[in-house]
Amino acid sequence: MAGRWQKFSEERLLNTRMCDLTLKVEGTIIEERRARLLTELEAKGLRFRPHFWISEEWFTPDGVPGIAVPFYLTHPRLTSLERKFMLEAEGATESSCLRILRHEAGHAIDNAYRLHRRKRWRELFGSFTEPYPDAYRPRPASKRFVQHLNGWYAQAHPAEDFAETFAVWMTPGYPWRRRYQGWAALEKLEYVDALMAEIAGETPPVRTRRQIEPLSEAKHTLAEYFERKRSHYSVEWPGYYDRDLRAIFVEEGRSRARPPAASYLRSQRREFSRIVGEATGFPPYTIDQLLKTMIARCGSMKLRLRESPTRTRERMLLMLTAHTMQVAHAGYFPIAV
Repeated sequence: MAGRWQKFSEERLLNTRMCDLTLKVEGTIIEERRARLLTELEAKGLRFRPHFWISEEWFTPDGVPGIAVPFYLTHPRLTSLERKFMLEAEGATESSCLRILRHEAGHAIDNAYRLHRRKRWRELFGSFTEPYPDAYRPRPASKRFVQHLNGWYAQAHPAEDFAETFAVWMTPGYPWRRRYQGWAALEKLEYVDALMAEIAGETPPVRTRRQIEPLSEAKHTLAEYFERKRSHYSVEWPGYYDRDLRAIFVEEGRSRARPPAASYLRSQRREFSRIVGEATGFPPYTIDQLLKTMIARCGSMKLRLRESPTRTRERMLLMLTAHTMQVAHAGYFPIAV
């Protein structure tokens, strides 16, 4: 079926098993971006070279010095499908892809050299064997952690803290010493800098090319993949935003000439989900579920625009961000799969 699925209707494609897509890294944008990452590693004097394979999501398995990359980056049609169902395709742009690759390379090099077994690693980052949480409560003001991926991801787990610190250190031309001057996180960056100089000429002791959960073993369909992923990123939002909606919009009886709030939010739904998702680190699909509920409430309460669309946009983005961060601080922040 190699290549044939590209001409399938959307319905038939969604009912295709993922293993039957027969995708590979070669000849795709992943190959180009892998080459960029390897060039960056070489520029840092590191001998380490992670292997790549196609899977459902971005991840680096424990003990494996390689990187799984998501299938949807191998072809524009799959990227479009991911965006349609999840409102984003994580890593689709070159800049976002390289940010993620540097992070995953941090995990991979940790596995390759078993760095987390070192005493100083544990003193700075914590225990690698600490249970991985289903959710975490980020502290946006904390200066103990670098900020690389959205959502203050370094705070999720000691392994993520190291990977994020490595990614900041890896970024070409990034003035990390100046950027993190006065932060406790600078000590971690300086440790990574010294540690990478120490292992630069060493051959990694772990050199397995093992592939975990390759797409070739995924027997479920694309439709089942999207159903499961959307379920994973669904959050039960607290229903305490009616007062905020009334503050931004006005009841129909007081201004029938103004556009309905529900129609306005429906037209802005995708953009709002993207903007708030980028600002908070929440998946846009998760924000979209909050907006879906708000649209229904606006319709039930018969609300209409109170101010200009520009001012309404500003106030809605602030309100959405505030509600999202309240959920995050309550511990509902979803861990990336």
